[in-house]
Amino acid sequence: MGIENQALIFSTNNLSGFDQMAFDLNSLDQTIFKAEIILTLRFYYWTGDWISIGYHQKEIPPHWEKLLSNGEINIVRRPSGGGAVLHSGGITYALTFKKSYYKFLSYEMVNNWLMKSFRELGLNLQNGSLRKSRIKTNCFGTSLISDLVDQDGFKRIGSAQYRKKNGFLQHGEIQTNPSKDLWFKLFKEEAPPKVNLDLTNDEIVQHLTNSFLANNSNLNFKKLP
Repeated sequence: MGIENQALIFSTNNLSGFDQMAFDLNSLDQTIFKAEIILTLRFYYWTGDWISIGYHQKEIPPHWEKLLSNGEINIVRRPSGGGAVLHSGGITYALTFKKSYYKFLSYEMVNNWLMKSFRELGLNLQNGSLRKSRIKTNCFGTSLISDLVDQDGFKRIGSAQYRKKNGFLQHGEIQTNPSKDLWFKLFKEEAPPKVNLDLTNDEIVQHLTNSFLANNSNLNFKKLP
């Protein structure tokens, strides 16, 4: 295995939304400009309760402004597309990769890895049904074919991409235990129920990481703090 096959796996951290987005964009730049890096992967959490809004999302509901001023929520804009995502009690993943690996790391391939990994944990996921949808206030209010839903029809993983030069950044949120109260305040609808796997988020992250490593054993992985 040559240095050109290097893939970076970052340790899980817990930072503010602004710092997490900066981290992801820095990872993307490394992937684009460093020939030896073909991909980076990390899972992370958010310090406090955050809403991330998609790159093309023009407006936010007025009642969110009140929640923001009251300190009940924080808001940051993602470089990736899609609708608003609540980050509270779940797991975020960020995957960057060179354009030349797009087929290798397409939505389909990433979703296959996620479905296989969660099936091993006892949660069956499948692709959503919509091929195209207008941007919704709540990203988890619709299920595209690039999203993953559970056996009860609840969307569990929503993903979105951002392309820059010869690289891609793919964001995904895994809703394991969203705040019911905050979800209702924001979206005026019931939150997906807690995923019942008898595992902590850290244990789920460890399993997903191990599964990714096993599925891509041809690459030269380097774990970073």
